[in-house]
Amino acid sequence: MEAFLDILWFKILDIVNHIESLLDFLFAPLNFFGPAIAISTIVLITVVITKILTKIFKTKRYKECKKDFVHWYNVRQEASRCEDREKGKQLAKNIDQAKLNQIYYNFFFEGFMLGIATKYLPILVFLAYVNEAYKPENLLRLFGREYLFRFGITNGEPVAVGASCWFIVSLLLIYLGWFVAKKVFSRYIAERRKSIKDSVLPA
Repeated sequence: MEAFLDILWFKILDIVNHIESLLDFLFAPLNFFGPAIAISTIVLITVVITKILTKIFKTKRYKECKKDFVHWYNVRQEASRCEDREKGKQLAKNIDQAKLNQIYYNFFFEGFMLGIATKYLPILVFLAYVNEAYKPENLLRLFGREYLFRFGITNGEPVAVGASCWFIVSLLLIYLGWFVAKKVFSRYIAERRKSIKDSVLPA
């Protein structure tokens, strides 16, 4: 058994090394622009990958849980709109206890696990890659310094920014920029549709 586990572990390490070599080959041209831009570009690619995975990858169980949740939520809403308000509240409470609470838990848990697989796992994988590929000795070899850049002075020494720190900062900035761009684009589309509708309607 121990021999089998050793073989399995070495196989996993071999696969990881091959993946790392492939990523090194793919991202090597980015080093021409410097480590900060290279890492930011890797982060942007990571975010795009997570967006694509989140959009297209939905498990069968997640779809079923969502369908059940929407169905029973609508049933609850109908029950709560009963003319007899007390009866409506009691019906809604019964639906919550009998179905909706459990279905919501299943839907939330399945969504959470799906989020880990499609969003957090890719981020952690690329963070681990950046942390290894741009560790201080590699930065020194490739760019002649052990850090991305330095700023300010703390205890008489400038603060050095490393690869992992810049990865996280870039990730936050890109997600923030994505959110703002999405809001602006949605507002533009809404205003565009409104202007088209107003132009079509007779005066």
